[in-house]
Amino acid sequence: MRRLSRKKALSLVKELDAFPKVSESYVETSASGGTVSLLAFSAMALLAVLEFFVYRETWMKYEYSVDKDFSSKLRINIDITVAMKCQHVGADILDLAETMITSNGLQYEPVIFELTPQQRLWQRTLLLIQNRLREEHALQEVLYKTLLKGAPTALPPREDASMEPLNACRIHGHVYVNKVAGNLHITVGKPIHHPQGHAHIAAFVSHETYNFSHRIDHLSFGEELPGIINPLDGTEKITYNNNQMFQYFITVVPTKLNTYKISADTHQFSVTERERVINHAAGSHGVSGIFVKYDTSSLMVTVSEQHMPLWQFLVRLCGIIGGIFSTTGMLHGLVGFCFDVVCCRFKLGLYRPGEDAQLHQMNNLNHHHTPLLADNPPR
Repeated sequence: MRRLSRKKALSLVKELDAFPKVSESYVETSASGGTVSLLAFSAMALLAVLEFFVYRETWMKYEYSVDKDFSSKLRINIDITVAMKCQHVGADILDLAETMITSNGLQYEPVIFELTPQQRLWQRTLLLIQNRLREEHALQEVLYKTLLKGAPTALPPREDASMEPLNACRIHGHVYVNKVAGNLHITVGKPIHHPQGHAHIAAFVSHETYNFSHRIDHLSFGEELPGIINPLDGTEKITYNNNQMFQYFITVVPTKLNTYKISADTHQFSVTERERVINHAAGSHGVSGIFVKYDTSSLMVTVSEQHMPLWQFLVRLCGIIGGIFSTTGMLHGLVGFCFDVVCCRFKLGLYRPGEDAQLHQMNNLNHHHTPLLADNPPR
């Protein structure tokens, strides 16, 4: 009984077979079919390899939400070189709430303003990358995905000690400010704070020494991430006027970065530049110096690195193989059908009458004329 039940089960399973087998004696092969099969297998292998490379790639996903964190502090990373001596310039930040943040977190380092050939090459390379980023925004995703902590992004130091005079001041470091609009001042004189506001002691600095030619080696907001290139990195402004004012208007966007290599809370920003000469007689009022006016956005951007799941890769791979197999089979059948129709119409190939058929027709004609000769009696 068990054997009978097993046989019935096997027969039932065989009846449900959706892939019936055809005996090899009923299968006819051809050179055209073999050629199409080779082309199909080659296309399958090529597209499968390309799909594997697509599976290995990642892409950046951008999500936007409202920034609800207003109580935390905003970190500003500064590395600016001004073509004036350190005792003649001062930097401070005044925000919208009239809160003055002195330059306690900033360091003043006497340096040489002119760059060495190695440093100039670094700056040119950085400016080239900046131009490419403005033209092709997709390069920013490459920078996000190739983040490596400890990667060199700062201006390289000088190769050897120079005997040139230290005619410039490098202001570098970081400060924490409130997440409200503010203004970073770099102008003549050291800043002082008083109840009426703030001021810079510039009375003891000669007007002839004013020179606000500067170079921004690095300016960023939030956690400092080596490998990220910011919009103002590598910017250099040269002026020959003592009354020059440089203004940078910045909009800061909070950004959460989550990649397979790093996770950090940082900030992106866009900038608009403006410069003008202070001339009170011509109606151009103001103070000579460098002013960075920033404001924070109410939107927060979350940048996360995405990867194709394995199941989706397998589904796409099955679609490629099945699609090519079915398409090539239909094309081969269609081409064969058209070829048969043309050959049949113009009597070509297998449809061309052979020599045996011609001999058979001649024999029929000879057999048809024989009785006619037999009717005439011999003389």
